[in-house]
Formats: sequence, structure tokens, C-alpha cells
Amino acid sequence: MTDEPRPDETQSSGPDATEMETTGDGAMFVGDRSAVATSAADPSGATAAAPVKKRNFFRRHLALTSLFTIFVVLLGTAGGFVWYLNHQLGNIETFPGAVTPRTDSNGDVISDSGHAMNILVLGSDDGNNVQTVADDLADGTWTRGAHRSDTIILIHLPADRKSAQIVSIPRDSWVPVPTYAGDIDGKAKINAAFSWGGPALAVRTIQDYTGLHIDHVAMIDWNGFKGLTDALGGVRVYIPETFYDSAQNITWHQGWHTLNGEEALKYVRTRHGLANGDFGRIERQQNFLRTIMDSMLESSTFLNPIKLAKVVGTFSSFVQVDDTWSTGDIRNLAIDSKDLRTGNVQFTTAPFGAYDTIGGQSVVLLDEAKTKALFKAFDQGDLSEYLKENPGSSLPGSENVN
Repeated sequence: MTDEPRPDETQSSGPDATEMETTGDGAMFVGDRSAVATSAADPSGATAAAPVKKRNFFRRHLALTSLFTIFVVLLGTAGGFVWYLNHQLGNIETFPGAVTPRTDSNGDVISDSGHAMNILVLGSDDGNNVQTVADDLADGTWTRGAHRSDTIILIHLPADRKSAQIVSIPRDSWVPVPTYAGDIDGKAKINAAFSWGGPALAVRTIQDYTGLHIDHVAMIDWNGFKGLTDALGGVRVYIPETFYDSAQNITWHQGWHTLNGEEALKYVRTRHGLANGDFGRIERQQNFLRTIMDSMLESSTFLNPIKLAKVVGTFSSFVQVDDTWSTGDIRNLAIDSKDLRTGNVQFTTAPFGAYDTIGGQSVVLLDEAKTKALFKAFDQGDLSEYLKENPGSSLPGSENVN
């Protein structure tokens, strides 16, 4: 991990990027170079011009033809690049049976475009488990306990895609889990739903608890963020206070750090040594996602085709989505969200009520009244009033997340 000074002390160099320089104005001069012959003067003093040799269209319009040729080449290159990116998105694995699409009064599926949508993001951290969720569901059955999800994030995107609301739900939240063996009086830790019944049970549990309709599910592998971090050239974070994480045997020193992939994975996994334990880890994960979004949305990423291709390729390798979410839908969502900036993204966590021990398990009891108010505001696409009424519930600034 690299300690770096604050931005106002020294200017750190950014990641290497491909740069192109154009010299000259590229102008093309084409004139009529036909020679005009002059005959001897006739008695009236008039002169006669020699006949001009006609040239074909392409020779007479050399500038136009050249520009058109360049345009076709560039268009072909861009088209090939778009095809490549689309192909990369097509490599994203899908899994069945997680969501039920919204339908209109005629029973037709409502398109994502032009409508608000709720996305459930489940972060898996399965260590050495090489079987993906898609692999596990390939035969139509789920292997109980084969996977776990310790990160549960809900994302709301309003119809105009110019803002976003992001809410994390603590993994130990004690909630009703529908009809599944292993519960205590119909309840369990919320992350047990995924472990017991896969994405389908996780979606049903969260829909029932929040009252929201989940339009799509994305599984992310935190291990994959190593590659994404490196593809972006590192992720820059600030540590407000030095502390020691005994579980990972790492000391986080106060100051700015540019994390590589391995260090970024340790950053989002850190829980020990933080004042608020798992809630502190949630803040770190949200701060990391905010920083990743900043890097991916900045122009230097989108205007650098090599960097963009690497980012998209890496992203597609560690994300799995429900099978109702097509490549075209994902591509259109990215295009529709082109004006989204992190300044218009609201981050918060489901409100804490109390800690408890139930059936020998340490659990989190959420504040039911505040939770109901939160998800009502969430579904309306604006958390401003909720955050105002609940000071301290918003994700702190980037220099205040330890």
C-alpha cells in the first residue's frame, strides 16, 4: 500500500493512459490545375482558350472523397469498437428464476428504458469456491450453503437516470424469511436467505421486507474488484485515522493512499479495528463504490478506448445478472446514465435499532419506523428529506470514512 500526501501538498501523477497528438491543421488544398492556353489575337483583339481536359468525379472532388474515406474508416473502427464492447457485455453470466418482470395491464413486460428501476446487488465473497451462482443454478436447483452474500445493496434509478439512491442492508439484520427451514419463528439473518435459497429467496425476502419490487439482480464477486481497480490504474482513498486490522494483519495509516487491486480488496473487507464494526465496513464499501464510480464516469476513462475496453472486459468477468436482464438492456442503461455523477448519488444504510442475541446468534434489529420511511423515500427516488430528518445517516465525505 502506498502512502501519498494530500492533494494540496503534492500533485500525484495519475495512471498511464494512451495519448494521441495531432500536428498540423490537416487542411487540403485542391485547385483546378488545368492549363489555359492562349491563342494569337484575332483581328478583333479577342483571345481563344484551349479546350480543358475533363476529369472524373473522384479526381475533381479529391478533398470531398478523401474526407469521406476517412469518415468511413473511422466509422468502421468505431463500429468495431462498439461491437467489441457489446461482445464483452455479452460475456456476463446469467442465472434463472430470480425476478418477475413488471407487466402492464395487458400482461406485456414493461421495458426498463424510460421507467424507474430497483436493482439488488449481492456481493459474494466465496474465497476459493470456483463454482459460480450461474453454475450452481444450471441444473435448476440450488445447493444450500454453497454460497454466501455478506453485502446487500439496493440501488434505485429514477426514470431520467440523472440521480441514484443507494441503500445497504446490514448482513445480520433480523428479518422474516419466507417459508424456509432453519428460521426461528419465521425469522433469520437477512443474508441467510441467499445462502439457503439462492437469488430467488433473497429477492423474495427483500421484497417482502421493504415493500419494493426488484427489477434486476446483480451478483458481484469482491475478488473481481482487484482486476477492476488495476484496470482503472488504482483507486485513491483517504484514511482519517491510523488503526490496526487484526483479522488481516494490516495497519491503515492516516493519509491518502492509491490502492492496487489486492489492497482494495483488503480495504472493502476490513471490519476489525473500526469503531462501528460491520457498519464501518459498509461505509468503506460504499466509499469504495463511490470512488470507483468517480473513476469510471470521468472523461479520461470514456475517451480512452484502450482503458475503457479493459474496464468493461474486467467488469463483465466478475458480474452475474438475472436472465431477464439482456445485454441490450445493460448497454442502454449505461447510455441512459451518461449524465449521472456521484454528486447526484445518495448513499445510506438501513437504520440501526439495537443489537440482540437470538438463538445464540448476534443480530441487528433495524429501526422499523425509520426503515419504513427510508424505503418509501427510496422508491420515490429522493432521500433528501429522509436524510435531513435523520442526521448522520448519510455516507460521510470521502475524507471522513475510516
